[in-house]
Amino acid sequence: MRYTTILFDSDETLLDFKKSEREAITGALAFAGVNADSEMIAEYSRINRSLWNLLEKGEIKKEELKYRRFEIFFDKYGVSGAPKATANKYMELLSKRGYLLDGADTLCESLSKKADLYMVTNGIKFIQEGRLADSGIICYFKDIFISEDAGFDKPRVEFFEYVSARIPDFSKENTLIVGDSLTSDMAGGINFGIDTCWYNPKRVEAPSDISGKITYTVSSYEEIYDLVTKGE
Repeated sequence: MRYTTILFDSDETLLDFKKSEREAITGALAFAGVNADSEMIAEYSRINRSLWNLLEKGEIKKEELKYRRFEIFFDKYGVSGAPKATANKYMELLSKRGYLLDGADTLCESLSKKADLYMVTNGIKFIQEGRLADSGIICYFKDIFISEDAGFDKPRVEFFEYVSARIPDFSKENTLIVGDSLTSDMAGGINFGIDTCWYNPKRVEAPSDISGKITYTVSSYEEIYDLVTKGE
């Protein structure tokens, strides 16, 4: 097999972040006295994603992101509660919700017998550790690399240098990163010089400036397994 080291993104690649986020934000806003409807939850998700995009570009710090998203949300809806306390409640609830996407456990179990699996995530440390522990798939991974420990976020090359320095006998030629994000997973892999596998179950079209640089695009876990074990 060509690929003996697989770097897996976590959220929306293996973990169902949308489900976790929906439950956590509903609970956190209830804590603040807000009965959130679907539109409000969708708006929080949009705000959150926009700030994570800024984080990936190095335009905001993670500590600021934790609370700024709730300040923006509270301003938009005229909520009079305490955004910092609500943010802390949200993170507490989120850390306990490690839902997997359908088939993720089977994929990880099967691939762990064929290659060395590592998790690479930009998430907040205690939240990701809690969710991954709850998910039940940690046993299939040799190590978990979280950007908070590295001091850099995907797609920064420094994050991948941190990861590669901690993987025994690391070889770029034998390493594949698998993830759903073009801006962190695919861009990061391309910047670092390793092959990339874009997990794209909705079959959306990638922008032209990056589509030609992605090594593989797949829409199912079966395709990921077949790709890694090809030539076995």
